[in-house]
Amino acid sequence: MADNRKFIAMIVSEENGKFIRRIGEKSIDDLPAGEVLIRVKYSSLNYKDALSASGNKGVTRRYPHTPGIDAAGIVEESSDRDFKPGDKVIVTGFDLGMNTSGGFQQFIRVPSDWVVNLPEGLSLKESMINGTAGFTAALALFKLESLGLVPSNDEILVTGATGGVGSMAVAILAKAGYRVTASTGKTDKENYLRTLGAKVILDRKDVDDPTGKALQPTRWGGVIDSVGGNTLATALKYTKYNCSVAACGLTQSPLLNTWVYPFILRGVNLLGIDSAHCSMEIRELLWNKLANEWKPSALDLMKQECTLEGLNEKIDAILKGKITGRVVVDLE
Repeated sequence: MADNRKFIAMIVSEENGKFIRRIGEKSIDDLPAGEVLIRVKYSSLNYKDALSASGNKGVTRRYPHTPGIDAAGIVEESSDRDFKPGDKVIVTGFDLGMNTSGGFQQFIRVPSDWVVNLPEGLSLKESMINGTAGFTAALALFKLESLGLVPSNDEILVTGATGGVGSMAVAILAKAGYRVTASTGKTDKENYLRTLGAKVILDRKDVDDPTGKALQPTRWGGVIDSVGGNTLATALKYTKYNCSVAACGLTQSPLLNTWVYPFILRGVNLLGIDSAHCSMEIRELLWNKLANEWKPSALDLMKQECTLEGLNEKIDAILKGKITGRVVVDLE
C-alpha cells in the first residue's frame, strides 16, 4: 500500500557536474526499507555530513541524497517488537546519512538493529548535542580505560579541541576526573575550553613537532586525537611508557608519517576509533554513560542550533573549520 505522506528534507543533487543543496519535499515511499520508521526531532552536523552534502564520493556514492549520520526522534511505526510507536530513540553511525537516506529530514526508516532507546537522563536534543562526536569521544575514552587509563595527575591531551569530537572529549574527560590539556588553533577560545574543563590550553603549533625526531621527552598519559597527520605523529613521540593514543579524525591529514620507536621502545598503543560500526552492546553501554556519569555539566555551552533552512550556511562553515562545538539541527 502506497504511503504518500509528505515531509521536508535536505536533498543534495548532482547537476551539470556541481552538487546543489536544496530543501524539498519527499514522501514516506521515498525512504529505504527497514523495520523502524522514526519521526526525526533533532539531528546534528558532523564533518562527514558536510562532505556528503558537497558530493564527496568517498562518503556517498549515489545522488540525489539526504545526508545526516545522526538522528533522534520518536518511533512512528515498527515491525520489531523491541520498539513501539511513541518510543524515544537514537540512531547514529552504521550507514545512516552515507548511502542510506539520513537525518537531515523529518522521517527516516532504518533497520531495527541500528536503533538505540534513549537512556534516562538524556533528552532527545541532548543526545544530538552528543551525536556521533560525543559517542566517538566516549568510545575513545572507553578504549583508553580498557588499557589501564585511570584519573591521575597525568595530562591527557585532546587535539582539535574546539571541534565537535574535541569539545566533547574535553568535557567528558573532565567530567570523568581527568586532567585535560587542550590544543587548538582558535586561540580566542581559551575561556570556552576552560569552561568545558581543560586545565591547560596549547596552541596547535605546540603539538606539531617539525624536527623529524623519532622521540621526545614523555608528557602525555593518554591522547584523544581528532586531527591526524603530523599532530598525531607528534602525540606519539611525547606519550608516556605503556600509555595509549586514540585516533579518531583527520582534519589535518589522513597520512601518518611516524617512527616505530614509540611502539617498541615505550610500549605506546595506537588505538583506532570507529564509532560507525561499534557493537550494540558497547553502543548501549556508552549512551548510558553519556546520560549519567560522563554527562558534561556544560553540555549546552557546546551547542548552536539551526533549522534545515539554516543548515547550508553551517555546512560551508564546518568545511572551513569555522564551527566551534556542535551544531544541532531542529526538525520539529
